[in-house]
Amino acid sequence: MTPDQIEAAVAASMPQAVDDLKRLVAIPSVAFPGHPSEPVLAAAAATEELLRSAGLPHVRQIEVEDSYPAVFAEAPAPPGAPTVLLYAHYDVQPAGDLALWRTPPFEPTLVDDRHLYGRGAADDKSGIISHVTALRAFQGRFPVGVKVIIEGQEEYAGERLERFIERDPDLVRADAIVVADTGNQRVGEPAVTTSLRGFGAFTVEVRTLKESVHSGQFGGAAPDALAALLRMLAALHDDNGDVRVPGLPRGVFLGTGPTEEEFREAAGVLDGVSLVGSGTIADRLWASYAITVTGLDVPSVNGAVNAVQAAARARVTVRVPPAADPKTTVDTVADFLRQVAPWGVQVSIGDLSLGSGFLAGTGGSARAALDRAMERAFGRPPVDIGAGGSIPLVSTLARLFPAAEILLFGAEDDGASIHAPNERVDLDELRRVATAEALFLQEYATL
Repeated sequence: MTPDQIEAAVAASMPQAVDDLKRLVAIPSVAFPGHPSEPVLAAAAATEELLRSAGLPHVRQIEVEDSYPAVFAEAPAPPGAPTVLLYAHYDVQPAGDLALWRTPPFEPTLVDDRHLYGRGAADDKSGIISHVTALRAFQGRFPVGVKVIIEGQEEYAGERLERFIERDPDLVRADAIVVADTGNQRVGEPAVTTSLRGFGAFTVEVRTLKESVHSGQFGGAAPDALAALLRMLAALHDDNGDVRVPGLPRGVFLGTGPTEEEFREAAGVLDGVSLVGSGTIADRLWASYAITVTGLDVPSVNGAVNAVQAAARARVTVRVPPAADPKTTVDTVADFLRQVAPWGVQVSIGDLSLGSGFLAGTGGSARAALDRAMERAFGRPPVDIGAGGSIPLVSTLARLFPAAEILLFGAEDDGASIHAPNERVDLDELRRVATAEALFLQEYATL
């Protein structure tokens, strides 16, 4: 196919792509504990159907131990052609506080004929649709060998799919790997993600009493578990907002990143509120450690009673520079919390989840083909950026297949509000990304 034919085929298939994305977003496929499994399995089935519709001759679900199934598809390579592995995930983050959403999170809503709102519209159901739309352009006559793996518990489960692939690496062996779970800093400005921070998360629990007691009768002498936990969590950062845990130094990102003004706008920082941390924005987001308290198990304000709390729990997330070890980092943070715990309180650490970081090489023929494809699709060449998030599978693929080029790009952007209320995807961006992927497959086949 010529580039003109590919562009026309993708453009013609966009109405179907939008309908397919709406159908996926309407499925609340939250794979976190405590959420129903039926919607997650329904999303797996829908993903399987979509891959079949893309012309792939072999599509099946693969059971993953202690997790949800992955959907795998493949088409053999034409003689002499390379094989490309395509990755995305069909599970999504929980919706969170529904009151903060302007549209219902699992009722996909089109706004201004350009933005589709809903949980997972960007992260990462847009990745599934960009793959499917790119493949549909070839009507089953693919210029390269194609393998696709779409996992079902990327947002929570850590490295379960990774363990599965380590036992059967030939299943996903490829010459180049496209990971559609990142995006551009700004809509219309193409970027390739060349580094990912690693990830570690754990739950810390503090206990002080056999059971909660009346704050009037015992307050002032009885040790409050919530107060102790808050002191411990506050000790993780200094007054400037830098991580103060020994052994977790600030890093430097050797590339360009957003300005403070761009970051404030993308993050929605309120007027008069300062940013935290030191170094450039790129240093802070892509090369340094970051610690975030993502949840607290304590009485809510509405359900509060006059009591000294016997126990309190928090979920702590640590973002880890690409070359650092997530398990060592989590152990360091957990040890620090034990050290700063006041009053001899009992501290326990559990529910550990880990994901390794990634740092791309200098690039080869696949990256060169992608650069040409993205320049045609976007009208400008891509830039290299980092990502503060982690994709656990990527580091495993890099270790198992050191000769394969791993290319990270996608339809997310800094304004997409992934992991937050009012998540959305820009449909023009989705078209450009699907076009770039299809052009890349054709270009890579000729090298």
